[in-house]
Formats: sequence, C-alpha cells, structure tokens
Amino acid sequence: MIDPPLAPIPLTAYLLVGAVLFVTGITCMIAKRNLIGILIGIELVLNAGTVNIVAMSSPFVAGSNLPALDGQVFALFVILLAAAEAAAALAIALAFYGGYATIDVDHGDRLNG
Repeated sequence: MIDPPLAPIPLTAYLLVGAVLFVTGITCMIAKRNLIGILIGIELVLNAGTVNIVAMSSPFVAGSNLPALDGQVFALFVILLAAAEAAAALAIALAFYGGYATIDVDHGDRLNG
C-alpha cells in the first residue's frame, strides 16, 4: 500500500517555531546568571534567525517551484558565525574561570584592564 503524499508545512508553522526559539533564547539570556546559560540563549536566538531566513526563502514565498537557495546559503553563514562565537566565548569563559573559579557573570564587575 502506497502512502498518500504529505501536505506541505505552511509558512506560519516555520515562523511560529522561529518565534518560540527567539523568545526562549531571550528568556534564557535574561534569566541565567552563568556564562554557559547565556551562550545557550544566544545560540537559540541565532537558530531562530536561521529558521526564519530559510522559511522566507522557500518556494511558496518566492512564488516559483524552483529551489531558492539564498536562505540556505545565509543559514550556512549563520552556522559558521555561531561556531566561531561559541569557540571565542568558550575561551573567554575558561579564562574567566581560571581567574575567579566561577562562571557567574555577576563577578565580571571586578574585571579591569
């Protein structure tokens, strides 16, 4: 028995997922006190932007049946940016932990230099 083809997912579903990811990321950045939690929130915000970029470049927005790869190319750049940001932030977190034996961002007011 052959299954019937699935209906395409509407644009509003993608935008809703992006909005939920964005709000979750902002909430995580505001609520968390340690650096790792804040970095997770930043990654969620970047992923929300990536979902929206890819959704807006889809064929039902562009008006043709041809694949629109602009959003996927920008998504790759966002992923590269997120990886570089995570590596740099992890290096900063390790240096901060080495100096203060904590990753609580409230102790950052003692930094000078």
